[in-house]
Amino acid sequence: MKNNFKTVLMMTIFAVSMFAGCKKSDAKKITFVLDWTPNTNHTGLYVAQEKGYFAEEGLYVDIVQPSEDGATMMVASGRAQFGVGFQDSIAPSMLNDEKLPVTAVAALLQHNTSGLISLKKTGIDRPKNLEGKKYATWDSPIEHATIRKIVEQDGGDFSKIKLIPSTVYDVVTALNTEIDCVWIYYAWDGVKLELEGIDANYLDFRKIDDTFDYYTPMFISNTDFLEKDSVTAKKFLKALRRGYEFAVDNPDEAAEILCKAAPELDRDLVYASQRWISKEYKAEVEPWGYINPERWNRFFRWLNETGLLDGTLPENTGFTNDYLN
Repeated sequence: MKNNFKTVLMMTIFAVSMFAGCKKSDAKKITFVLDWTPNTNHTGLYVAQEKGYFAEEGLYVDIVQPSEDGATMMVASGRAQFGVGFQDSIAPSMLNDEKLPVTAVAALLQHNTSGLISLKKTGIDRPKNLEGKKYATWDSPIEHATIRKIVEQDGGDFSKIKLIPSTVYDVVTALNTEIDCVWIYYAWDGVKLELEGIDANYLDFRKIDDTFDYYTPMFISNTDFLEKDSVTAKKFLKALRRGYEFAVDNPDEAAEILCKAAPELDRDLVYASQRWISKEYKAEVEPWGYINPERWNRFFRWLNETGLLDGTLPENTGFTNDYLN
């Protein structure tokens, strides 16, 4: 009896493994490139993978880290079919003379949740008060123009800000050195400061000027891939939508899935961040992923008006809602 049971068990395991291998080999492979290391911006992606939503659509998704030339170039070159991008950083690649085959296909978040953070003691409680303070910059023309606009609208002088070229990996450490102010995404670094009980001032871009309530981050895809295989693109986005909607409704379970996928992350931060950001995935908008043309165009119109780009971006350039289910 025992031997029969063992034989049946072994045959069952063999059959299951063969079936799993067959399913994976039959699936359509999609390479997805992150913008950075895994965090709660990406939770819906890992949920869709863990819950089998991609598999149900006949897809096998390989999630990879960006190469040295970044996620956008990986998508543009076809090394990845999908990835994470940002409306501000992708804008120069939308110009006709040097246009990359990349299209925004879904909003990861409905609103820009980034802004400037500083310790309370620095007194930077309004843009004007950045005067005389040290700001960690990555020296992007669009970054500088953004800060210039909010400071000058508040009656301040942008030239009086001390720009310190710096790549900040740890905001808490940076703010306790020579840096007074850092550009952050609140869902991660802002929540981290809250957890550590650090009193801070936060200048929220979307509340200061709706020009800066653009799409950051967002999902991008290779334009040639979209045209050649729209069916697969729609299946991918359908599964991705389910992953993010699950995270909206079940932030703690979604956080656990992210922790399982990236065990190196701080669990307390993941859970707190997930509870915060799950309200932002869809916000007030239905359905998930929808890109509002007016919001998209408003930011690009500002870029045109400021002359920051070597050319003009036409209305509705660079995005589509056509692949959302």
